[in-house]
Amino acid sequence: MTTYERRVRVRKRQPRFENLLDVLAGREPPRPTLFEFYLNRKLYERLAGRVCPEEGLVERTRFFADAFAAAGYDHVTLTTPEFFPESRFPTGERGQEKSHSLNEGAVITDEASFESYPWPDMEALPYERLAVAADALPDGMKAVVSGPMGVMEILNDIVGYENLCFMVIENPGLAMRISTEIGSRLVTFYRRCLDYPAIGAVIANDDWGFNTQTMLSPDDLRRYVFPWHREIAKLAHDAGRPVILHSCGQLEAVMDDVIDDLKMDGKHSFEDAILPVEDAYDRWGNSIAMLGGIDLGFLCNEPLDRIHNRSRAMIEKTGCIRYALGSGNSIPEYVSDDAYFAMISAAFEEA
Repeated sequence: MTTYERRVRVRKRQPRFENLLDVLAGREPPRPTLFEFYLNRKLYERLAGRVCPEEGLVERTRFFADAFAAAGYDHVTLTTPEFFPESRFPTGERGQEKSHSLNEGAVITDEASFESYPWPDMEALPYERLAVAADALPDGMKAVVSGPMGVMEILNDIVGYENLCFMVIENPGLAMRISTEIGSRLVTFYRRCLDYPAIGAVIANDDWGFNTQTMLSPDDLRRYVFPWHREIAKLAHDAGRPVILHSCGQLEAVMDDVIDDLKMDGKHSFEDAILPVEDAYDRWGNSIAMLGGIDLGFLCNEPLDRIHNRSRAMIEKTGCIRYALGSGNSIPEYVSDDAYFAMISAAFEEA
């Protein structure tokens, strides 16, 4: 066990979901707070101290919750591939090549294919799984649920990105009908999830940008995508829950929308090549919580002491007011366990 992992393991702490709520509300939590979208199976098993069970909803939920708790998180994320695979929006076949057309797998290209598309029935999903899962959570922990991708991501999947760029110019009525079918189903999904008290917050996960700009123009995002995120956020707020936007890419042109119009409580996903989280916090940290932000490339390539020191510096810079420590995106298997522990151990240091 490395020094950084030992520091995390020795200073075990009871989950307290109110810490994450404090961060999202702009209050100073009693201690540094961690946030992560998801880890990887190998790391989950190392943290939980056992192999991931292949079956059993309670057993699998308890496994993920125990792993998050062992690392000092106050939440566990419940992702739709794990809990609601039935929520998937069907796409066509995609090749296995590393490089392929952004239209590959698209299934709606015209009115006829729109009319015949097999839309998932979000009202019929087995949401009672969330009540079952709640029984597996440690005391003090709540779940954060993410959606089956977002409006923009699903548009890209079922229409194709290049096709979509032409469609919003040549057939904006069809683009609007498709986005309405997608968005209304996502609203139903979140509305039903928010019926369960164990869901302490929701993640609106929807990638909107490339490294240099948004995928659609800001005006087109406002037309086809943002109204549904606004409705999701209102649903959550009316239910007394915060909303976290997980969106990759260069979003500078729409951050005012995210804060003032969509009224998101937290922003997740950062890349140093776009805007380091330190700079993002300086610009918007008075208005929206910044979650994570320690760049994946930095985690992969820098020495452990630099990873730890940068993580600690973010805690000291922010005082954990509207900031929770974590990676810029998630912890895939190519991030070493040692780098991960070097990052999160900064939250376990004595002041």
